[in-house]
Amino acid sequence: MKHWCHAHMHRYVLVHTHDGWCCDGFIEHIDDEVVCIAVPQFGGADRAFFPGPFYPPLYPYPYFPRRRFYRQVFPLAALLGLSLLPFY
Repeated sequence: MKHWCHAHMHRYVLVHTHDGWCCDGFIEHIDDEVVCIAVPQFGGADRAFFPGPFYPPLYPYPYFPRRRFYRQVFPLAALLGLSLLPFY
């Protein structure tokens, strides 16, 4: 599995684990024990929104840059399969 992950480094893949969980993202880092995948964040909570009656639109405060990817770490022993996906 480490060889397959290394062959698809920095490519958009779908990862299957032994417990039936699937995750798609870019392979970012490979170690002897783990593989790190950068998972794209679609939608989600807006970190720059503070609910309240008075929300002054000041820049750069309270601006927080959005994270477009978050890191998901998988142990190599838990991986069942790896599929290459098209990225448009």
